[in-house]
Amino acid sequence: MRCYVFPGQGTQKKGMGRNLFGRFPDLPRRADRVLGYPIEELCLENPERRLSETVYAQPAIYVVNALHWSAAQEDLPPADFFAGHSLGEYSALFAAGAFDFETGLTLVQRRAELMGQVSGGAMAAVIGVSEQIVEETLKQHDATGVVIANYNAPEQFVLSGSHEELARIKSVFEKVEGVRGFVPVKVSGPFHAPAMAPAAARFRTLLASVDLGELRTPVISNVTGRPFGPGAQEVRALLAEQIAKPVRWTDCIRYLRDAGVSAFTELGESKVLTSLIDRITTGQEPALAQEPAPDPRRNLIERIKREILQPEIGDEALGFDEDASFRQLGLNSIIYVRLARRAGTVLGVPIKPDVIFQHRSCAALADYLLTRDDVAGAAAAEAPPGPLREYQDERVTALLRDCANGTLGVDRTIEAIRALA
Repeated sequence: MRCYVFPGQGTQKKGMGRNLFGRFPDLPRRADRVLGYPIEELCLENPERRLSETVYAQPAIYVVNALHWSAAQEDLPPADFFAGHSLGEYSALFAAGAFDFETGLTLVQRRAELMGQVSGGAMAAVIGVSEQIVEETLKQHDATGVVIANYNAPEQFVLSGSHEELARIKSVFEKVEGVRGFVPVKVSGPFHAPAMAPAAARFRTLLASVDLGELRTPVISNVTGRPFGPGAQEVRALLAEQIAKPVRWTDCIRYLRDAGVSAFTELGESKVLTSLIDRITTGQEPALAQEPAPDPRRNLIERIKREILQPEIGDEALGFDEDASFRQLGLNSIIYVRLARRAGTVLGVPIKPDVIFQHRSCAALADYLLTRDDVAGAAAAEAPPGPLREYQDERVTALLRDCANGTLGVDRTIEAIRALA
């Protein structure tokens, strides 16, 4: 059996949906009419860094998830279940037929406005220990105003509470054996916590006037970890509760696995849920002692991203698809010259700008370079040890794995490593 899952807030980034807006132009046109601003411009250009704001991020993610769902309907087989993480639940319900695109977007826009109005709180992720240890630590240190907001995986939880309480409890968790990180989450409030109850109440009033259709495919509720019932009233109630109740993602995936789902496909702009699902279904963290054999091509692609592209275009390079054209980055001739110079410095051999221009993706450039004896030799000889071999502290190693597989962003990983230091 197959389940499609949709990511939620936190996965937004500049350039999201780039390859899909042109393929499905009707959806962004309809979104513009609902939102009153151009959604494609928001997603591709991120003017004034608006994607960092809840009121813009949530509608953007919903629209891009809808674009991915449109592509999946053409390219992939039907699903037996849908699920979504927090905001992603609205994408799952849209895919299942609970409401049309515009109705879902209107709900998401209003949800984002209500959640964005609640201030005075924050969120932080605790990585590396069990639910029992997290709860015992909170109880022992009288952190009564802090609650578990997201049960993301057996050893990954997100806490919600006041800024003051989270700041106080941070040093406590960093001393707990097994904790690999206590990482602030960049949101505007204490989501999925009792402090959001006023927003949930106002949203419940809005939901009462919305017509909901019968679900064509079962959708798993974040609140219960079980499928939504067939009645519209239950869907309304659980959507309102979800704002102030924890996201029980681990329970959702365990239910689906027990129901016979063997194939999970993440539709959206990240692979964060894919990584969490792997941890839930395998029941363990990735083994630290086992490392794959060195792959010269993979190492070179990563060096191109990290040592050649990143200094010129920033952290966007680290998440750039290795097969995507450099044209998507909007590079001009001067940047190509600088990239060529940097490539020559990194690899220790001369490389012309037209080589970068003609081989327009990280993978194609790596393949070309590996055919040159001078570059292949330099790449093999000078390739630095990978981070998983360079660092001997297992906590740092695990954080780097979380960053590599998308569970943690680069900024959060750096913050967590600095805290360990």
